[in-house]
Amino acid sequence: MCGKVAATRAASALRIIGRRSSLFTRVALVFAEELGIAYELEPIHDMTVADPSAYGGNPALKLPILSRGDSSLFGAQNICRALAEISGPTRRILWPEELRDDLSRNTQELVWHCMGAQVQLVFGTMVAKLPADNSYFAKGRAGMDHSLHWLDQHAQRVLDSLPVRDLSLLEVSLFCLIEHLVFRATLPLAPYPALAAFSDRFAARPAAQRTRYRFDAAAAG
Repeated sequence: MCGKVAATRAASALRIIGRRSSLFTRVALVFAEELGIAYELEPIHDMTVADPSAYGGNPALKLPILSRGDSSLFGAQNICRALAEISGPTRRILWPEELRDDLSRNTQELVWHCMGAQVQLVFGTMVAKLPADNSYFAKGRAGMDHSLHWLDQHAQRVLDSLPVRDLSLLEVSLFCLIEHLVFRATLPLAPYPALAAFSDRFAARPAAQRTRYRFDAAAAG
């Protein structure tokens, strides 16, 4: 108990730079909440800005970023691993490299694919206001649809076969993806009933409740 309190206090200076409406940011936020890590969310209000300083120094102009003193860590998966290291070995976390068969590895790969594709669709058609019928976006949407149908058929069998764990990056990323499809009205969930059922179950976790998608309040002034 003392160790957990100490870890939480040590993490009190952590800042996660991102957006509460962001799919990748939410993956990191769910991990922080699950692991009891204290953090401050620093929102990026304008995703059209092309200055790395607005993204915690990330030259790729992407989020989320974990700021610890003078150090910045880029990327949701990297941040999740760092949070797990901070929290200590009190929780059994299953990482992607522990997936031991083609089916489970393909599941994680397609989750990553859909996450990236959705970000491109949202930014391209909703933020940049580019035409949704452009062949680039049309192919991206079709690839997402095919991938989600595949996940709907196979993901639950994969999850049922995973070893005992408290948390897995596969489950967190899949949940954040499915809820973001609804939040950003990208694709309807009706064609993917198994994924919708999984999302409903995971959404009952306190960490999921505390990290619901929403748009950050605009900066004053």
